Amino acid sequence: MRKFFYRWTLLAIMSCGIFCNAYAQNFPNKTIRIIVPFGAGGLADLSARIVAQKLSEQLSQSVVVENYPGAGGVLAAGIVAKANPDGYTLLLMSNANAISATLFKKLPHDNAKDFIPITTLGFFDLVVFTGSQSRYKNLQEFLDAAKASPGELNLATINVGSTQNLTGELFKEQSKSNIQVVPFNGTPAVISAVRGGQVDIGVDILGPILPQINSGAIRVLALTGAERSPFLPGSPTAKELGIKDFTVTAWNALAAPSKTPPAVVATLNKAIVAAVNSPDVQARFKEIGMEPKTTSVDEFQKFFAQEIVKWGAIINKANIPKQ
Repeated sequence: MRKFFYRWTLLAIMSCGIFCNAYAQNFPNKTIRIIVPFGAGGLADLSARIVAQKLSEQLSQSVVVENYPGAGGVLAAGIVAKANPDGYTLLLMSNANAISATLFKKLPHDNAKDFIPITTLGFFDLVVFTGSQSRYKNLQEFLDAAKASPGELNLATINVGSTQNLTGELFKEQSKSNIQVVPFNGTPAVISAVRGGQVDIGVDILGPILPQINSGAIRVLALTGAERSPFLPGSPTAKELGIKDFTVTAWNALAAPSKTPPAVVATLNKAIVAAVNSPDVQARFKEIGMEPKTTSVDEFQKFFAQEIVKWGAIINKANIPKQ
């Protein structure tokens, strides 16, 4: 009886392997969807569309982008988590997926278990900035003013629980500044408030702020990366300026439902990496302030696990209430 069981088990494994390999060889034979948890026109949407166009060429198959904004990315992630794990429905992942793992009391899916990361697409710094007419010529001047007037200065970010908002909270903690973090409804509102002097400084993703910097309307106080940005090589990092543990880099990536066949994931990884490494995608990424960078499946899995831990610690230290 035991021998019979073992034979059938072995046969089942062999059959699955043959089927999976055949499936992978046939993949893809229909349109691939990339589900984006943000609205059209943002950095995540733009990066997804840039990659989708080149990926379509790599795979000789249509690749479309569908936007499902709202609910902190939970809606979009839920669509992909419940999708058939066949490689035809992918999720545009970002810091938001690592953040939501801790920020929400309960999720309808498990960000760490219900997805298999395929590869990162690129990374981008955040920037601490003020208006060009501000009295703060550099970061130290702001920190000195905050120390002299505890609780009176403020820092603008977008909505509570976002990467930008948590970066602002981390800046407040690591710089030991008694300042108020003020959330606004979107980047344009943050820029307007900073330029108009309604708030003292702001924190946001570098890409959307670059045109304001280049036009002279915004003054850079510090960047959040571990190293200087190639987009602003003359601007120092907060780490350089003495805030040693204040290092934040945001990212975008692609993932599939967790039970997607490994051979299909490998096919996608190879094609996406080739797409991102193509000269035209590299150039277009740099236009939107994003540094192209891909990973293996294993590298991304380890990185994502570390991101969940990192953002969870920031949320707990900032006492952000569970949503």
